[in-house]
Amino acid sequence: MILPSLVEADSIFWRPIKYSLFPPLGLATLAAYLSPDDEIDLQDQHVERLKLDDDPDLVVIQVYITNAFRAYRIADHYRAKGAFVILGGLHVTSLPEEAARHADAIFIGPAEESFPRFLSDFRNGRPQKIYTSSVRTLTDLPFPRRDLIKRSRYLVPNSLVVSRGCPHHCDFCYKDAFFGNGKSFYTEQVDRALAEIDSLPGRHLYFLDDHLLGSKRFAAELFEGMKGMNRVFQCAATIDSILDGDLIERAAEAGLRSVFVGFETFSPENLRQSNKKQNMARSYTEAVNRLHGLGIMINGSFVFGLDHDDRDVFRRTVDWGVEHAITTATYHVLTPYPGTRLFDAMEASGRIATRNWDLYDTRHVVYKTQGLCAEELKEGYDWAYREFYRWSNIGKAAFSHPSVKHQLKHLFYTGGWKKFEPLWNVLIKAGGLTHMLPLLESLLSQVNYGVGRKEIANESVILEK
Repeated sequence: MILPSLVEADSIFWRPIKYSLFPPLGLATLAAYLSPDDEIDLQDQHVERLKLDDDPDLVVIQVYITNAFRAYRIADHYRAKGAFVILGGLHVTSLPEEAARHADAIFIGPAEESFPRFLSDFRNGRPQKIYTSSVRTLTDLPFPRRDLIKRSRYLVPNSLVVSRGCPHHCDFCYKDAFFGNGKSFYTEQVDRALAEIDSLPGRHLYFLDDHLLGSKRFAAELFEGMKGMNRVFQCAATIDSILDGDLIERAAEAGLRSVFVGFETFSPENLRQSNKKQNMARSYTEAVNRLHGLGIMINGSFVFGLDHDDRDVFRRTVDWGVEHAITTATYHVLTPYPGTRLFDAMEASGRIATRNWDLYDTRHVVYKTQGLCAEELKEGYDWAYREFYRWSNIGKAAFSHPSVKHQLKHLFYTGGWKKFEPLWNVLIKAGGLTHMLPLLESLLSQVNYGVGRKEIANESVILEK
């Protein structure tokens, strides 16, 4: 079972820390359907050199857009040796005909239901060419085979996923294509999620769900069950889920200390164009204040290159993030992934400039721009990262927090993320990332400005009125 690297393999031992954060849970989950007697080797090219001199019966490769060409080369290598190769993942679902040229079987959509069908067919000597997900449920899903994961090579080995998909339908997101005509958002049973959490060592958790708060009922029951478990966790949420009711306060009580928020753009025209309705008529500043009031750090996501962006968008976006003390900022060049409505619209209007999937990494311009030329977009994107993570701006944002503890947390977390990449590189090489977990847990310890859940909820109601 192989996860090819999302960046060139030649740079495997020099890359940002984000490529050594999480183990390949998708493959580990599929491994749980195999027999205990099967010999399984789970390899992640992000943290190890692939061993391609073996002779397996079956090769399972997970394909994303920027590792597609590497995945195809690996698949071709093993097929030439006589192995049966299957490909699955987001890119395979988006471009099945392309992937099928390099595989004995491909998987369309999520594989929790289709992979067991394949295994039965494979063992009986009659595997099909295409397996399409037909049932969308996480009931009775086996726990991932975490014994196959090389925990010491990841900063965040305790990552988990308790839901699939997202209830929203943004035009630039590939999730609608991946889930097809079936349910695009569904959750595990709360008891099972809590049992998996309870089985994980240490305190820190990272929920990789696209939107952990996507189901209010599920999230409320999950957070209630997590109270008293002495966990600290990070997750992703939307502006509307942060502002709606008291769910974010329940999350904070359960241990939420850092949240990924898709702000994306400040332009109402861009939001409408992207079908990002969940951000419309919502106050970004109010959401930030609410999170800071609970001592929750913020990783803000922003997209450059939407059609209504101008040359000032980079300065405005960076200034807003610094002024509102966003802990970390993740910037993206708009990228039209195959299978999305954005890609279809751009292809229909002749705006797709390249099909070199290696460049579809949100760091390169791969389409014909409007408003900004491609050079301005790329230069502005690079400038935004440099400017936001200047020490002067890190300090300015950190010391705007009223709590000294939060100021120090901001300095260490933001500075550590971007300013100490050579140190991260040494730790990755030495296999010592897990030794940094106590520091991460310390940084995620609770900080409260003294604003209680009831006061914040009441203030939100007043602001909304």
